[in-house]
Amino acid sequence: MIVISAQRLYTPQQAVEAPLLFIEDGFISAISSRAQSEVPENAKFVDLGDSILAPGFVDIHMHGGAGLDVMRSSPSELPRLHRFLASHGVTAYFPTTVAAPLDQTCQALGRLADAIESSDVYDDDIPQARPIGIHLEGPFLSHKRRGVHPAEYLISPTIEVFDRLWQAARGHVRMMTIAPELPGATEVIAEAARRNVLVSIGHSDAQLDATQAAVKAGARHATHTFNAMRPLDHRDPGILAEVLTNAQLSADIIADGIHVAPEVVKLFLQAKGIDHSVLITDATAAAGMPDGTYQLGPIQVEVKDGRCTSDGKLAGSVLTMDRAIRNVQQFAGWSLQDAVRAATLNPTRASGLAKHGTLTTGAEANIVVLSHTGEVKQTIVRGRGPAG
Repeated sequence: MIVISAQRLYTPQQAVEAPLLFIEDGFISAISSRAQSEVPENAKFVDLGDSILAPGFVDIHMHGGAGLDVMRSSPSELPRLHRFLASHGVTAYFPTTVAAPLDQTCQALGRLADAIESSDVYDDDIPQARPIGIHLEGPFLSHKRRGVHPAEYLISPTIEVFDRLWQAARGHVRMMTIAPELPGATEVIAEAARRNVLVSIGHSDAQLDATQAAVKAGARHATHTFNAMRPLDHRDPGILAEVLTNAQLSADIIADGIHVAPEVVKLFLQAKGIDHSVLITDATAAAGMPDGTYQLGPIQVEVKDGRCTSDGKLAGSVLTMDRAIRNVQQFAGWSLQDAVRAATLNPTRASGLAKHGTLTTGAEANIVVLSHTGEVKQTIVRGRGPAG
């Protein structure tokens, strides 16, 4: 047994002062406080002083980092990415695709499925984030709002194509971005939702009625709100009106101050609130790397001064999740506890992953140790890490 103490713990819904966190076999067996419990004599006791314990961050939309692209990396390369993510507090993530030739996408999905199925294997005791599901961003996207996704690789949504992708991923698709206005989208949304996929509307030029039909069919989320979306118009509100006002929908945002202005990030957080706001990075292979040229699936991207572009268009980001959390505090005045919630409990609730994103009895012991300003001190994955 390992028992960890700190100044405070975020579940993240509640704050526990002077906590004692009990870990057995990689899972949380109890949470108490120094005033209520004692440390068993046979336990390994770790006192982290004035630190804050929070759930490990969960990034449901990221394409890579540390020079590696998730669609192109070999299984032997992924530990480098996983160590990089863990160094920024991420303990679980959804490797995210971009539109590419269908055969190449299916091959990548097979490799990612391998990584998910073998992600409990460690080569050393250095904490590593784990892929826990795949996010299909494409090929069912709007040509008009495709961003940098190559037009020639976009496909009209059909259950047959979706099933091919599903089979290639061996059922590990946990999230899918789709433009709801495309012919056939409603049927694919309904089928994906039936398979417990978090259907997210995005890369879309949808009018309000098509968006509402998608929600009725089973869509429950929105992808990088404002980016690659029909702009909000006060007389023709379109997709954004539904995303911002429908309490059935959670929604995510890239809070780097580049993709969305800080003032609009604040507006988004006010609209969706602490229950339905989700932070993502949309990070590319360039995250954590110097300026230069990198790959985003089949797309070549250039990074300079924190901006990741392809042919002048924004192409993912170099954002890390710990930075996103600090930005939310700065942009919107949110507390660290609420900002952490948007990177932990909210994405896992949306995607139905009960053992992640929370520090509660029975949950996996995936923990990030934070300073009071949101800096990552260390990360613990399934009870393993510097403190374990």
